[in-house]
Amino acid sequence: MPLLDDPVARPVPAAPPPRPRRTGRIPVALLLPAALGLLFLVLPLVGLLVRAPWTTLPQRLTEPGVLTALRLSLQTATLATLLCLLLGVPLAWLLARVDFPGRRVVRALVTVPLVLPPVVGGVALLLVFGRRGLLGGWLDSTFGITLPFTTTGVVLAEAFVAMPFLIIAVEGALRGADTRYEEAAATLGANRWTTFTHVTLPLVAPGIAAGAVLCWARALGEFGATITFAGNFPGRTQTMPIAVYLALETDLEAAIVLSLILLTVSVAILASLRDRWITSP
Repeated sequence: MPLLDDPVARPVPAAPPPRPRRTGRIPVALLLPAALGLLFLVLPLVGLLVRAPWTTLPQRLTEPGVLTALRLSLQTATLATLLCLLLGVPLAWLLARVDFPGRRVVRALVTVPLVLPPVVGGVALLLVFGRRGLLGGWLDSTFGITLPFTTTGVVLAEAFVAMPFLIIAVEGALRGADTRYEEAAATLGANRWTTFTHVTLPLVAPGIAAGAVLCWARALGEFGATITFAGNFPGRTQTMPIAVYLALETDLEAAIVLSLILLTVSVAILASLRDRWITSP
């Protein structure tokens, strides 16, 4: 019998798969369209920065209308993200871990808001939660709850368009997680709820965080469904994208300032998610 410290008896670790080789040559046929594509994406942002009123920017940032729209956007986007987490994480777990009839149909329905025009989404919300809608009439007559053209309506509109981003991210994380830890917890006597809260959620926490950030960013920039379902009332439903749209008609510099705020938030989100999208150089 070989000794435990015998190098022959030790298992040899498998060699890591080779990394794909990167060629240093740039195909000339691809260089021009690649450069044009980069310019197409970057030039509008450069134009926004060039036309920004930098000298009066501090004063414009402290204007009541800007602060009100910013505060409302941050509040509603955060509440919409919390609602998406509450409803989206269990739905993502269902799609990733349970094999039930019609799962592909459910997954397709979940992703519909990604391709649905936001204005159409707002109309659909009105038909469901409006005073004459499928549920809105019952809510109004029974509880006196009116959702359209309210701050709650803004939250619902933002959650409707943003939830698919969270579900897709969490479902992907659940499918990539190692289920052996969950099986070990079940073997040790943990019930399904304990396994889900103490094992599954910590395993997919990075995916949930990434999905929540994307969800929050999408909710912050939502315009079409919000203005259709919640309207435009300053201090109540006028979010930053709506304020940008209205400012374009009267004050271009104010619209640029609001756009710069949204651009800054977007860049910060991309920087926070960089490690999840880019592995190693």
